[in-house]
Amino acid sequence: MIQGHSYERLLEISKRVNWRIEDIIGPDKPMDFARHFLPETFARTGELDFLSPDERLKLNQIRGFGYLAMFELVERCILPAIEQHVPSRPGQDPHRTAALQNFADEEAKHIELFVRFRKAFTDGFDVACAVIGPAEDIGAMIRSHGKLGVALFVLAIEWATQQHWLESVQDDEGLDPQFKSLLKHHWMEESQHAKLDALVFYELAEKAGPEGVMQAVQEFLQIGAFLDGGLAQQVAFDLDAFERATGRSLTQDQRAAFTARQHQAQRWTFLGSALVNQGFLKALGEVSPAGRARLEEVAPAFC
Repeated sequence: MIQGHSYERLLEISKRVNWRIEDIIGPDKPMDFARHFLPETFARTGELDFLSPDERLKLNQIRGFGYLAMFELVERCILPAIEQHVPSRPGQDPHRTAALQNFADEEAKHIELFVRFRKAFTDGFDVACAVIGPAEDIGAMIRSHGKLGVALFVLAIEWATQQHWLESVQDDEGLDPQFKSLLKHHWMEESQHAKLDALVFYELAEKAGPEGVMQAVQEFLQIGAFLDGGLAQQVAFDLDAFERATGRSLTQDQRAAFTARQHQAQRWTFLGSALVNQGFLKALGEVSPAGRARLEEVAPAFC
């Protein structure tokens, strides 16, 4: 148990907040393409002063599509890693297996939610938007690292989603209510997932010892560098979608500015916001102050 959390308690909470996909997305719950989808803290379209307000809105919606599509991809990548932790050994918490199986089931549900969102977005937006992949190849690369390194990566992602909702989305009244609802319901279940993954992380870290934890930190950074390359490719996809959606061809200088600033925006959204998350850093710092210090050292490059 950590900080009042246990497998039994987290399973109980998960059952209380559980929701059905059909209750939060469908033909009777359309998205409003006259409104922004993603907070400016993530979209950072205001940094591109050569875009008109309408063009910034289009880019914001493209980024909103990519935001949930990226989480779909990440959850596809990490679901097998979660499932391998489900079996429990004799003597472990009797609620452990049920709680982790529920964790995996909810992640599978989130994937289906994001699949339905992508279809709804594609049906309502001007052009098709591409996302990096395939998820199978990206997932295989991530899971080729050690279990503790992957667990650290999962923990970072889970904590980042908490920060995204609580600090950027929850009080932003300018966002499309339907898109905001999807993020709220995702957060409701991910808030338990972050704590469950912390329990698994502590189990693995105890076995690994200080040197093993530092090795996991290095593997975490390798995963981050790999994903950063994918984010650069995503920016290229977003630029292509933007030009097709607006009918505008940016100049060479504008393309360079778009690419540099949007890549940094993507870095902050998916990497930087995790590296500075206090819940994530606290969990790592409790088992490895040196590991926490290493991540705090590299974090500014992704913010």
